[in-house]
Amino acid sequence: MPPTDPKQLVNPSTLIFAYTPGVEDPAVYAKGLGRFHPIYGNDDGEEGRVLSGGTSNAAKSIAMRSGRLHVAGFNTGSNPIAVNCAGFVPVRHHGNKDGQFGYEMEPHRAGRQHDQDASRSQGQEVAFTDPTVELPRNKAPLAILKEDFNLMPDRDFTAVFSGKHDNSVIGVANKDYDAAAVANEVMFRMFDRNVVDRSKIRTIYKSETFPTTGYG
Repeated sequence: MPPTDPKQLVNPSTLIFAYTPGVEDPAVYAKGLGRFHPIYGNDDGEEGRVLSGGTSNAAKSIAMRSGRLHVAGFNTGSNPIAVNCAGFVPVRHHGNKDGQFGYEMEPHRAGRQHDQDASRSQGQEVAFTDPTVELPRNKAPLAILKEDFNLMPDRDFTAVFSGKHDNSVIGVANKDYDAAAVANEVMFRMFDRNVVDRSKIRTIYKSETFPTTGYG
């Protein structure tokens, strides 16, 4: 809740916006953040701008806690931390035209065949995004590989880190990685923008639906 004492409220001359790190070019989300109108833009004489999302969700939480970040999107696993540690107040999240909310984690590999066989990742190089972050980038796919397929990093496959979801998608399409685990909403946006050829990617597993990025 905002402070009841007006003296505790702030009115920054520049409102700083940011999207969650580890995904595509943040310019992709400028239009979406614009839905916070009229605070985004210059309607009230304030300058809004989108930042890159920072190097990590932890860095974003610190920035919001210190008042250097005002409106942001935090990914699924970071929402509770941002709420408890940075005063983040989530007010909305992504949805599509069909009224569906959320995304699925999809390991995928190069090729056209849709084989739904993640167990074939054994002995291969599997890309994740960042060893320091939470689901859906590492914890969810690692847990699924362990529980559903009895596959463990270092024992059954080699885990490598691409830095962000779109790097993983491009890496699989270019056969730099044998397989990768990504949030499929990122992959679908890349297909729609013709960043990567859909025919070069095939899904080998699809998880249950996770809630997506929260904005506030």
